[in-house]
Amino acid sequence: YAWLDTGTYDSLIEASMFIKTIEDRQGLKIGCIEEIAYRMGFIKADQLLEIAKSIKTSYGEYLRQVIKHEK
Repeated sequence: YAWLDTGTYDSLIEASMFIKTIEDRQGLKIGCIEEIAYRMGFIKADQLLEIAKSIKTSYGEYLRQVIKHEK
């Protein structure tokens, strides 16, 4: 858990860079609500896959990888 102050332009940029660094180094998305819903059992793999298919970006690919790595 980390509290990131974003009350100024500089602190917002610093928080953004921190999040990007964590995501890049760990290969995980921070605050990915679809992944959280899946891992908490609120949606099933087929539902997550449908969501992932509708997102034609690297974010959608990330969601597909979440399912792939679970198998």
